[in-house]
Amino acid sequence: MTPNLNLWLIPVLPLVGAAINGLFGKRFSRRTVSAIALGFCGAAFLMVLWILVQLSALTLPHLESLAPWIRAGDFQVDFGFYLDQLSLVMLLVVTGVGFLIHIYSVGYMWEEGGFYRFFAYLNLFMFFMLTLVLAGNYLLMFIGWEGVGLASYLLIGFWFTKDSAASAGKKAFIVNRIGDFGFLIALFLMIKHFGSLDFEQVFRIVGGMPVETAGAGLLTAIGLLLMVGAAGKSAQLPLYVWLPDAMEGPTPVSALIHAATMVTAGVYMVVRSHVIFDRAPQALMVVAIVGTLTALFAATIGVCQTDIKKVLAYSTISQLGYMFMACGVAAYSAGVFHLMTHAFFKGLLFLAAGSVIHAIGGEQDMRRMGGLRHYIPWTFWTMTAATFAITGVPLFAGFYSKGEILWRVYSSPYGSSALWLIGVLTAFLTSFYMFRLWFMTFFGEYRGEAAADHGDDHVHAVSSSRAGVSAPHGHGGIHESPPIMLIPLVILALLSIFGGSAGAKRFDKFLSPVLHTSVTANSPEEADATTPASEPKEDHGLEVLLESVSVLAAAAGFFLAWLLYHRRPQLPQEIARALGGLYETVVHKYYVDEIYAAVFVKPLIDGSTRILWHGIDQDVIDATLDNSAEGAREVSDAVRHMQSGNLRSYAGWIAAGAAVVIAYMVWLGTR
Repeated sequence: MTPNLNLWLIPVLPLVGAAINGLFGKRFSRRTVSAIALGFCGAAFLMVLWILVQLSALTLPHLESLAPWIRAGDFQVDFGFYLDQLSLVMLLVVTGVGFLIHIYSVGYMWEEGGFYRFFAYLNLFMFFMLTLVLAGNYLLMFIGWEGVGLASYLLIGFWFTKDSAASAGKKAFIVNRIGDFGFLIALFLMIKHFGSLDFEQVFRIVGGMPVETAGAGLLTAIGLLLMVGAAGKSAQLPLYVWLPDAMEGPTPVSALIHAATMVTAGVYMVVRSHVIFDRAPQALMVVAIVGTLTALFAATIGVCQTDIKKVLAYSTISQLGYMFMACGVAAYSAGVFHLMTHAFFKGLLFLAAGSVIHAIGGEQDMRRMGGLRHYIPWTFWTMTAATFAITGVPLFAGFYSKGEILWRVYSSPYGSSALWLIGVLTAFLTSFYMFRLWFMTFFGEYRGEAAADHGDDHVHAVSSSRAGVSAPHGHGGIHESPPIMLIPLVILALLSIFGGSAGAKRFDKFLSPVLHTSVTANSPEEADATTPASEPKEDHGLEVLLESVSVLAAAAGFFLAWLLYHRRPQLPQEIARALGGLYETVVHKYYVDEIYAAVFVKPLIDGSTRILWHGIDQDVIDATLDNSAEGAREVSDAVRHMQSGNLRSYAGWIAAGAAVVIAYMVWLGTR
């Protein structure tokens, strides 16, 4: 029997750190604040490692219920934590990568104001994210789900005196609430029809229900509503618009929340609910389509961005689309595998981008960079490892996870050659915009302030910088990051290189107790009831061929980026002029934000103004005050006439008053 692991300590430890720094951190030195934040986050990571070491002796799944939480008739929800292979993978990612980002943040934020507040928010985020991952029921998961949304709002808007940061925080909060509304309705449906929100009870009931092949039913409705929630949290179409703006937060926030942890919560929720989706093929198809379209859509925008963090933001959206694509063809283990490797290389990309920004005094425009590999070699080589990983260079982590997704998309009964083709096209675009970033940032000559024209998405200033135009602060101002920032980069670089070497097949075997249940959907081929519906046909020759195609797509992207942004840097400007309106449309991100503002934001603001200002403020509040004042004037005018100075009038009023008093006393006496 598995001993009590005290799972509740894992999320509570960062909460204690958040409380200490939040309440008393203003009085502490920066070293003390750092020690508290890193100490409690590191303790949570060590506890997860301790569980991993004991894994062979544990009986999974392991459930720890602390106490009944909510009781209403036959409905009950316990405050319980749930550990299985899936949650263990998530715990390792969240605490491991999160701890490295905490270390990096000490160096990155050392000179910033609100140092203690920043680390209190980071620890608070860790508490909510770990609660989400360890939750033993949907209600506790929802508490963590909402909590990471709150922590995200606080961290994105950390520089609250900056209007763009404050607006980005509000935008993230509001868009996520839209998705959360769908998640909440799904929970209500579970309560009504299943009478429980506990994972094991819900999945046991769903496991006895038939697959909804004839049409949309209860499970399809629940699956679609869960996907709405996942689309908000994981920035999928059409709720992706908050994530690019979230880059207004400090770079460690971008790495922690919008690359490695929070945005993967939607993927985790879909995988955790795989029993529901397996019996709702139509909901599963929606997951695949939304993921595929998001991957391609975001990749096309990424090719024209000039802000280094915005490129990575759209890359994150695109890679999350890959994960949903895998889940949509019931290849859940492939999606989780890419979730893990993505945490390594995308966390590294953001931290390395922060190191670049730190090196050149806060500049984020890639047109003002170039040649930096000579001045910040540690940052260059670690970012190179991450770039190779995300583009799928063989033997790097992303090669294994992305290749597995494309193979499953092609070979799964739920997949198709059309989805695979879009996935390969997205791989080409990913390689192009990532190597474009690589060449613009690290190769050529340092352009500095030479790129005066911010209207172009090009490096046309290269020629002038090579002609001798120097940066105003000189090359001597460019400096490598301190060791406390470089150590996490090196560790993540090693994980980006070797993190996928275990292979997708071993990873799939590790997760098989969670994902390979007797729950199967009736695929078009009527898969055997004891075999997972996503299991591809064994054809190693075809698998190698498809992997070769994806590698060739990545190579083509590299060659095009080399040609346009290193060999002939004048070409991008010529191509942009030739494309005209199409290029402008992509540069302006297909005007989605403007469309949303015109269709949703402005009417809501105008409607709210009409209701709040004209309806409530003028018709209710102002009218009440105005009428009260008018009534007071009328009453005072009537009373004023009583003070006439006429003795006979006063005597009459006294007599009338006495008559009223006597009548009242008589009435009391007759009762």
